[in-house]
Parts: sequence; C-alpha cells; structure tokens
Amino acid sequence: MKKTLIIFCLSVLAMPVLAETQINRAVPQSALQTQLSYAPLVKGAAPAVVNVYSRRVVKGTASPFAGDPFFGRLFGQGFFGSRDRVQQSLGSGVVVRKDGIIVTNNHVVNGADELRVVLADRREFDAELLLSDKQADLAVLKINTDGEDLPVMALHTTGEAEVGDLVLAIGNPFGVGQTVTSGIVSALARTDVGASDYSYFIQTDAAINPGNSGGALVGMDGTLLGVNTVILSRSGGSNGIGFAIPAAMVARVVDAALNEDGRVVRPWFGARLQVVDRDLAASLGLDRPHGALVSETYTGGPAARAGVKHGDVVTRIDGYEINSEQGLRFRLATHKIGETVSLQVIREGVLKTLTLKTRAAPEVPRRDETELEGLNPFSGAKVANLSPALAEELSIDEFAKGVIILSVAPRSAASYYGLRPGDILGDIGEDSIDTVEDVVRVLDINDGTSRWPVTIMRAGRRIATTIRLRS
Repeated sequence: MKKTLIIFCLSVLAMPVLAETQINRAVPQSALQTQLSYAPLVKGAAPAVVNVYSRRVVKGTASPFAGDPFFGRLFGQGFFGSRDRVQQSLGSGVVVRKDGIIVTNNHVVNGADELRVVLADRREFDAELLLSDKQADLAVLKINTDGEDLPVMALHTTGEAEVGDLVLAIGNPFGVGQTVTSGIVSALARTDVGASDYSYFIQTDAAINPGNSGGALVGMDGTLLGVNTVILSRSGGSNGIGFAIPAAMVARVVDAALNEDGRVVRPWFGARLQVVDRDLAASLGLDRPHGALVSETYTGGPAARAGVKHGDVVTRIDGYEINSEQGLRFRLATHKIGETVSLQVIREGVLKTLTLKTRAAPEVPRRDETELEGLNPFSGAKVANLSPALAEELSIDEFAKGVIILSVAPRSAASYYGLRPGDILGDIGEDSIDTVEDVVRVLDINDGTSRWPVTIMRAGRRIATTIRLRS
C-alpha cells in the first residue's frame, strides 16, 4: 500500500513537468487558460504584415470599329484615339528581411505597372518587383527604407506544422484595414487545390477573405508558417477552408530572388509517377495505399541516375512521406540545384534508400522559338521545340516531344483556323513534324497551297483535319 502511494505521489509531481515540455500543444485545463489572449503574439507579428497595392494601365480604344480591318484601313487604327483604363488590386504581404524584402502572392502583383506597399504604421513606399514566380504563386518585392530596419517575421523552416495547431491569419480582407483571425491547422499537404503548379498547401479554418492573399499564417511562436493564397468558396467569402503556401517554399523563392538573379530554377525528378490506390497497393503487396509508383523514368534523368527503376514506389524524400507527384515535386522544389536528396523506395517488397543529386531539367533540343509566316494556316503562330525544361516551364508532361505552339497572334491565319497555344503539331500533309526546322521546311515547300491536311495533339486528344485556305 505504501509503495503504491509513493508511486502515485511521484506521478502527480511529474505531471507539471510533462505539461511544461508539451506546452506548445497543451489542451486548456482550466477556465483561466481559456481566457488567455493572443494580443502579445499579434503585437509582435502584425507590424511585419503590409498592404500591397498594384496598379495596371490597360490600353483600350475609343473606336466603335475597333479590330475591323476595313474601317481600320479607311480611318487608320489611331483615328479615334485611345481610351486607357486603370485596374487596381489589393493584397497583403509579409516583411521577411529588415532591409525591406517582402513576400506576397504572384497573382497580387501580376502585370502591375506600379506597386505600392503600406506598412502597418501607415507609411507608404514604392516597391520594386525582384521576382515573380507564377508556378508557386509567390512574388518578392523590395522597398527602399533608407537604411531603417523594419519589423520582420521569421520563416518557420525548422519543422512542420501539425494538424490541430493554433494559427492566426493576418492580412487586409476587403480593404478594410489590417485584420487578425484565428483558427487551427485543418490539414496538411493539400495537393488537389489547383492554385499553383506546386500545390502542397497548409489548410486552415482561420477566416481568409479577398485581400488576405499574400498575408501571413502565423504559428503560436510568432513565425511565418505560410503565405495565405486562396480560399474555397461559392460565395467569394470565407467558408472556413483557406490555404497557405508553406514557409519552406517561401524561403526557397526568397533565396532565389536575392542570390540567383531573380530566377527560380527548380530540381527535376525525371520520372512519371502515379498515385497508389487500394487496388494498386494490393497488387504491389503493400500493407496500405501510400507512396507514388514510378511508371517510367527519363533516360539520363536524375531519378534514373539515382537508381530509381520502373515499378519502384517512392515513399519518402528527406524523411517526409510522399503520396503524390505534387508532393514529390514540392519537396524537390525546396532544394537548390546541386544538392543531394535522400529517397526511400519500395522495390519488390524491399525498402531501399537512394541518393539523388538535384539537377535542372535539360533544354534538349533547344527551343528555337520561331514566328511562322507566309500563305499557310500556321501564319501568326509562334512555335518551339519541346524539351523537359520547356515542358516544366509550361506545366505540361515532361515526356512530351515535338513542336508546340506557344502563342497565336490575334487576327492571324493561325487564329482564324482555330490553332491554339498548347497545340502540339503532328503531321502536315505527308510530313511528320519533329522539330521547328521540319515545320519551316514544310511550310516553305507548300507555301500558297490551298489544301492542308494537319494532325495536332490538343489536351491529350488527337485531332486530324484538313484546312482549306480562303482565297
């Protein structure tokens, strides 16, 4: 009995120590604890959150016959003058360096002619765009503080958030001024949102509304867990489903803006992957659906050089669990070119650890961008040779080969006959098209021909038709 009592007393005495070591994730134990305030945390974090105003002048025309070729020739395209209009947008940003480096969303500043940053203390600065990264939906701005140090928010890159962690969202929703909302981390590694090419978001139920884009998702230690980027809503307002780009990606983009000439070059894996579902897991002998199955490797690519083979299931990168191609792309994208990455794969039921050296996607063949001209249905289209580098840039299948249409000039023959950016040329007449040189050669030979049998690939669908030129 005495022995039992002594053990019980020691257990009670140990409880405060255990609670103290786990204080970051402790459930409130009393009414007093539930009345604690976020005010000290907000006072430290809010000064580093700014408003970002962008202004863009859209060229227009006052002519009632705009775009009409007859009246354009009759009066001249500038006869009626022009009518420009100004588009303005509002977002948020976070100061991540005391010398005036600010991170925000790319869609907040995209296409802006003028950028202005308003600090939490209401001072205003013109901003310079250092880097615009459409693929990650991030942008890095710089303001001139004349040597004055700004309040900053440190990036949370030493570990990952966990589902259930308390968080604050700070931004400028609807332009009403800086606002703070609270919530929890609802989910991690969301990859099916479609807001960027590197979808791997922190999901939160903290209220995020229009204008919050580029604002801060703050952890209870005052560090930046992520940059708020998008909401899922039918009404346009917050429904408790908001997403933030993790700080690991933010840190990589900021580093590229400051140290890599403002251009992000991301590592390339060089393999085609597919999700492991229940049926596939059973056929592979896995105990549960997890990992990403390698269905094809690119000859000479980083994955192949690391020893990854067809049929391998990639389960972890640098210790982080992988369950999709997006997750793998995100983990690689947080690394620089030339770094080494640890891979865990399951091969025929055996767990193996491989080392991958990160490399950029090669531009082989070189893109050879060419504007097509002449009396043919492709006139006005800009084309290029596909390569893994260009495919990565365009967010299409990296195994795609051939000649792709990059753009189509308005009111051109290519536009008139329905060609679109993203179309991949197959055959022109009896000639198979593999390179831009092939296209130029075939068009030169058949220039002025009225009948053009063509084959193109559009969004994975093969289209074969015959185009007849209008005389």
